[in-house]
Amino acid sequence: MPAVFNLPDNQLYANISIMASLNITISPRAGNKKLTVELDAGKLEKLAANFGFFSDEFLRSIERAENDHKSNRTKKIKSLRQLRK
Repeated sequence: MPAVFNLPDNQLYANISIMASLNITISPRAGNKKLTVELDAGKLEKLAANFGFFSDEFLRSIERAENDHKSNRTKKIKSLRQLRK
C-alpha cells in the first residue's frame, strides 16, 4: 500500500514499493479541480514492465480498445459508479 504524506506546500507524496519503486508528486493547481502529477519516466517504465504492461496480451487488449473507440462502441462516463447501472 502506498504511503501518502501531507507536505507543507499542499503536495502529496506517494512511494509505491511494489517490485520497482516509483516516487509520485501530486500538486493541486490553484483555483480549479486540476492536479499536476510528476514522476520519473524511467521508473514508471520499469514498474509498467513489472505489471506486464508490455506483454503481448496487454498490447492486444489496447489495440482492441482503440478499435472499439474508433467504431464508437464506447460510452463516456463521469464516474465509475455509472458502470453499475
